[in-house]
Order: sequence, then C-alpha cells, then structure tokens
Amino acid sequence: MENTALNIEYKPRTGSEAMCEALLDEGVEHLFGYPGGAIMPFYDALPDYPLKHVLVRHEQAAAHAADGYARATGRVGVCVATSGPGATNLVTGLATAQMDSVPMVAITGQVGRPALGKDSFQETNVMGMTLPFTKHSFLVEDPDELYPTMRRAFEIARSGRPGPVLVDVPKDVQFAACNDNGYRRLREADEPLASPALERAAMLLKNAKRPLILAGHGVTLSGAEMELRLLAERTGVPVVTTLLGISAFPDDHPLYLGWPGMHGMASVNRAIDRSDLLFAIGMRFDDRITGAVDRFAQNAKVVHIDVDASELGKIVQPTVGIAADAKLALRAVLGHLEDAPAESGCDEWREELVKSQEPEKQRREDASDEYGPIRIMDAIKDVTGGDVRLVTDVGQHQMWAAQFFEFTKKNSHITSGGLGTMGFALPAAMGVAFAYPDDDVWVVAGDGGFQMNIQELATIRDFGLNIKVAIMNNGYLGMVRQWQQFFHNRRYSETPITGPRYEEMAAAYGLSGRTIEPGGNIEEAIKWAQNQEGCTILDFHINPEANVYPMIPSGMSVHEMIEEG
Repeated sequence: MENTALNIEYKPRTGSEAMCEALLDEGVEHLFGYPGGAIMPFYDALPDYPLKHVLVRHEQAAAHAADGYARATGRVGVCVATSGPGATNLVTGLATAQMDSVPMVAITGQVGRPALGKDSFQETNVMGMTLPFTKHSFLVEDPDELYPTMRRAFEIARSGRPGPVLVDVPKDVQFAACNDNGYRRLREADEPLASPALERAAMLLKNAKRPLILAGHGVTLSGAEMELRLLAERTGVPVVTTLLGISAFPDDHPLYLGWPGMHGMASVNRAIDRSDLLFAIGMRFDDRITGAVDRFAQNAKVVHIDVDASELGKIVQPTVGIAADAKLALRAVLGHLEDAPAESGCDEWREELVKSQEPEKQRREDASDEYGPIRIMDAIKDVTGGDVRLVTDVGQHQMWAAQFFEFTKKNSHITSGGLGTMGFALPAAMGVAFAYPDDDVWVVAGDGGFQMNIQELATIRDFGLNIKVAIMNNGYLGMVRQWQQFFHNRRYSETPITGPRYEEMAAAYGLSGRTIEPGGNIEEAIKWAQNQEGCTILDFHINPEANVYPMIPSGMSVHEMIEEG
C-alpha cells in the first residue's frame, strides 16, 4: 500500500501498524491521547509514522481537544485512550461531540480477547457504554478487519449528520499479524435536491411578510456560510442564529439580529413570536430555543431543513420539512429565487425589528463603560480587531461572550451547546490552536469550569501554544447561583467556590498571568496579554452577583416571557 502524499510504501504487519496506516490514509495530522497498558502496542508503533501525537494530562481533555480541532477545521478529530478508566474518561467528551454533531473518532485499547467478559484488570464494556451517545461503535476482534473498520469509522463520523465514532481494539488484536483486505466505501445516499419541497420553501420565503432565517450549527458543519449570506442578501430577510450558529453569519451585517432563547436577546425572541415564516436551516429546535414548545412561533409557517431526517417534526412540526445538507439545500433554494428582487418586500418588518432593538443597544452602551463582563468582551474585540477564534466554557461567561462579542470571522465561535460541558474550553482551545497555530485563540471561562481541566496548562506550555485566557472570576458557580437567586430565595447552596491565585498558578506552570481587581484597567491588561509570547492568564475579578439577562425559566414559553415583560 502506498501513501502518495509521502511517497512511502507501508506494509502493515500488525494491527497497530494497520491502525496508523489508516490514520495516515485519512489525512490525520494530529491526535490527542494518553497511553496505558491496553493501548500500548499502538503507541509502540506510533513513532514510526509521521503522526503528531499530543500528550494531554487527562483523557477527557483528549476528547475535548479532538472536538475543538474538528469544529475549527471541519475535519475528523481523533482521540486515543487505554481501556477501563482511560476509556470511561472519554465519555463526557464523546457525549459533548454527539450533542453538537461534531465528527470524531475515538480509539480505545481493550483487554485481550481471551480476557473479555471476565472482569479483567481495567476491563469495561466501553462499546456498550458509549452506544447511546456515539454515532456508531466498533469492537474489532479480527485483525484483518482493523484497517477497513478504521476507514469506515471516519466515513461514518463525517457523513450525513456528523458525530463521534468509537473503535475499541483488544490488545492482542493490536499485536496480531494482519492482512489488508481493502477498504469498502459506504454507499452515500442521494441528496433530495430535486424535491418539490425545496421550490415550495423558496416560494414561502419569497412571499412572506414577516420572515426570519434561523441558522444553526449545521450551516457551519456543511460550510454553507456563503450560501446563507447570499440567501439573506437576495431576499432581504433578517437572520438570527442559534448559540452554535453564531459566526455562521457576520454579527456586523445589517441583516443580522442576534440569537434567541433562554438567554438570547429579548428582541429576537419577540421577532420569532411575531414572524409569519421561520426558515430554519441546520438546527434542531432544542428546548433552549423554543421554551414551552406549544407556544413557540405560533403565528409562523415553518420551513425546516436538516441533514438528519429524524429531527424533522421531532419538536416543531414543519410546514415544509426537507432532509438535506445545508449547503446543497441552500444552493437549490437560491436557484428557485434567481428571479427574486434584491429584497423580498418586508421593508416595514425590518424597520420594526431594528427599532425593537434600540432599548437593548442603549442598555449595552450604558453598561459598556463600567468595569465588568461587557467591557471585557469589548476590550478583547478592540485589542484583537475581532480577528480571533473565541472558545468559551459553559456558564454565565458563555452567554456574555455570545451576547456581547461581535463575531465577524467565519467559524470563530466555539462552545459546548447541547451537553453544556463545563471544563470544555481549555482543552478545546488546544485543538483549535493546533489547527490554526498562526491565529489568535482566546478562552473565556468561569472560575468553576476553568478548574475542571486546569491541568492542561502543562500541555499548552509543553507545545508553546499561543492561547490567551480570560477568567470571569466571581467566586461562584455563577449560572447556578443566578437561578438560586431568582428561584430559591438566594439560598446559595454549594455554589460559592474557591480556587488558586491564578497569577501565581500560571507562574508555577511557567506561564504569565495577571490579576485585575474591580476598577482595574481592562484594556491595558488585554493588550499586555496579547503581546506576551505563549499562553497568558488574566484573572478578572467581577461582581459576584452579576447576572445574565434575559432568563426564560424552563417550562415558560417565549410568548409568556414577552407577556410578563
């Protein structure tokens, strides 16, 4: 077998060599992992292949780093762990990727075939355990099936609706002699691009008086950002995005309104409530968007386009449902709108929406001069010029970043959405930094989530990654505390949290850091961090009771939120 890119002939003799050859043939450059007994044969073969392995400090971080790499590049991320606790530590990262449709392949070692099912040392049924939150899982017991199974795993991970795939390989299979019996490519389903539903969707969009385009993560996953922009500009229809859809459409575009939902903009929630057509592309109507679904967008017809047919009608019943890739579907819709005017005739609707946002913009401007989260986000944008990839953890800071950072760079907003995984940001940023070593990568995290994978500062230091970290330090698990404040009479049960002195901790890792107390010079600190070599940590001490608004409680509909003001 010949790897044409390297002009080297590889002849796999063992299962481990077949695994490495499959990774090369899939174009893998980086893999993130942690060795152990059951995966040791693979690691023994690894140095003989031009694959760049990143030794993380915890297997969960390996999964998140592979996730970040995949989100940033659109390619399949790869993580590796040993059996037992190594494999189980990947679980949170696999579930995170599954919820957000991120293509990943996780390779795990397993105890040898004779020891399977005997509660052997470090044995877990990782295949059975991960079936609910992987796209597919394999246990490879035949050495001759290793190479084709690895190739199929990558194809499954990136085809259709992307997701994580697990390949579990017993230790003796990695050692065993094997023959390459070829790679059998899966048959890809034809895209329904000639469907009459696409023409009907285009006509609904063309004739609506109060339409909205609602774009989700699927737009980014399919690389359909240009098609989305063309559709908006050709029709004049305003665009809103989901949380994961942020940066699929430029924040500074005059047709962009923002994002809706529990912590989204009130004006956007009102716009959805008043719209007569919701053109949803590459999103799944999760509960954070809809609230009480029976009162969501009651006045609107719904066009729902998603690559996963099971999402159509699962939560919101569409007027027109189309199972198709976002890029191909948008191109087809644009083809049906070739004779459409530059604008769809919804001028009054756009003017109404712009006017509805004025109070929010005024409140934002009033708050931007104060020391706090809004000013921190403004300063990062101003200092970097917005040409930055921003990776956020989960909590209040995640919402502040989504609300107040202006994302104008394509695919520059990376966060955990569906699973809401605290501890995601720092290792995910490593994956982003390996993917784009020349780009500015910033992490925005809370003091709670940051501590969950803080050990990865050692990995960042070892590889000299240029990652800047802004910690919103309020001494609380902030989002939980906020809910306790409003719904539990300020009974702050187990939400106060302590941590290290981050500036001193940074020094202990051989990195630089600063502490910024309330009233401190935010802009100067961010300029200093931006000019430092390598990783820098900024510890911003903020108001312990700073809150995220709006906040729609679970079970309340957007409509009810509007009625209550």
